[in-house]
Amino acid sequence: MGRLKRTHLVEAVLFLLIVAVFYAFSFEFNQPIEIYRFGATVWPRVVIGLLLIATLGNLWYQYRHGSASQGTIGQSDDEADYSEPGTIPRMIAVLLTPFIFAWLLKPVGIYFSAPFFIAAVIWLFGERRWSAILLITALIYFIFIGLFLVILNAPLPQGNMSPFYDFSAWILTMNAKLQGL
Repeated sequence: MGRLKRTHLVEAVLFLLIVAVFYAFSFEFNQPIEIYRFGATVWPRVVIGLLLIATLGNLWYQYRHGSASQGTIGQSDDEADYSEPGTIPRMIAVLLTPFIFAWLLKPVGIYFSAPFFIAAVIWLFGERRWSAILLITALIYFIFIGLFLVILNAPLPQGNMSPFYDFSAWILTMNAKLQGL
């Protein structure tokens, strides 16, 4: 088995399982789009294919060379240190934050919830300066809005609760006015 360890195989199997499940679910929305001849599933399947290539490439690299951390200067084989009391709750919060964000997309919408999600992730990763959190959040949010609204003109979840839906409608109105200039 070359330099493969059990953890390498478990990781590869998990990613291949993700690829298989996502590919199977892509048939749920496989329908033609009149303005795009390749249909609705092309780009999701491209991303799935790239994940498959990355997984197989990683597995091949680990087979030939072992772990990427082997032989790295300053890298030790010690286990992670969880002795600090806030480490595990912070890890759980980092893992749960995207699920909470996804759960809030339908009622709140992405236009209102995205800045809070971005700021929460930055804070959970350890940044404590509020000026830096606000600046980075604003930068990422405006790039995100510019990419999806202005460049791609892609519809995003607007939410269905009153104040959040109104905020989303205001952003879409501003975008329409900007596009009309």
